[in-house]
Amino acid sequence: MKITFLGSGGGRFATISQKRMTGGFRIDDFGGKNYQIDPGPGALVRSYQFGVNPTKIDGVYISHSHTDHYNDAEIFIEAMTRGMTKNNGIIMGSQSVFEKYQRWGPAISSYHKSNSKNLILTPNKIARFPSFTIKGTETRHGDPTGVGFQIENNGFKISYTADTEYFDELPKYHKNADILIGSVLRPGARSIRGHMCTDNFIDIVEQVKPSLAIMTHFGFKMIAANPVEEAIRVSKKTGVRTLAAFDGMKVDINEKYPERSKMIRLKDRFANRIKQEDVYSLNFESKPNKKRNNKKNNYDN
Repeated sequence: MKITFLGSGGGRFATISQKRMTGGFRIDDFGGKNYQIDPGPGALVRSYQFGVNPTKIDGVYISHSHTDHYNDAEIFIEAMTRGMTKNNGIIMGSQSVFEKYQRWGPAISSYHKSNSKNLILTPNKIARFPSFTIKGTETRHGDPTGVGFQIENNGFKISYTADTEYFDELPKYHKNADILIGSVLRPGARSIRGHMCTDNFIDIVEQVKPSLAIMTHFGFKMIAANPVEEAIRVSKKTGVRTLAAFDGMKVDINEKYPERSKMIRLKDRFANRIKQEDVYSLNFESKPNKKRNNKKNNYDN
C-alpha cells in the first residue's frame, strides 16, 4: 500500500499562492483499490508530475465544499469513468458535495454523479463494500456538513481528520487508527476557528496512539515555522512517529509495522523533461531596435 501526497498545502492563501501544492493525496492498493482524496487545485497536473496515473482510481473522496478540497474532483471522476463512458467507481463525501446545503455546494454536477456510486457520509455512518469499510467522522469547520473518514480493510485502518478544529470527541472518531492523517493548518498553539494547530494534533495523537501519524494541509504560518520541526515536536511529545507531508512525498506503508513505513521523495517528471532550449529558444533572430540603438548613450549615463 502507498500514500502519495500531490500537495501538502491548504487554506485559501496557500492555495491562491501555491506556496505549497494543493492536490490532496492518494491511497493506492488499499484492498486492491486506489482512492483519490480531496483533489484540490492542481491535483490532475500533480498526478502526472509525480508519475501517478489519474485513470487508475476506483474512488474519489471529497470532505467538504471548499475549493482547496474539491476543485479537480470532476476531472478525476471523468478519469475514473473513462470520460463518463463507463459506469465505474464510487464518489464519497459530505452532503454539500452532492446537494446544496445553505451557502455550500454542490461541489460536483448531476452529470458527474451519474456514472458512479454515490455515498453521502455523515458522522458514525458506516458503509461496507467488498474491498473496504468506511466510517464518517465528525468535523467542525466552515462547511457544517464536512466529514472526515476512517477506512478499513482486513483490520487495517487509516483515519483522516479533514479540516476541523479540535473538540473533545474528535479522538474518539479516530480510535484504533493504524495511520492518522491530520489537516494541521497552523504551528504551535496558534489555532484558528475551524482548523487545528500542532498542539491540537498532539492532543489527538496522544489519545488515538496510531502507529504512524502524518501532518498535512499547511497554511502560511505553518510553512514559515517549518512543518518538519513541528512534526518532530509531535513525535517527541507523543512517542508516535510523525511525518510532515511535502509535495511529491510517497509513503510505502508497512502494514505489519506502520511505524517502519518508508518515506520517498518522488521525482518531478516535468523538471526532468524540460530543457533550457525548450523554455528559452536559441533558434531565433532578433532584429536590432534602431530607436533604442540611437539612444544608447542615454542608457550608458
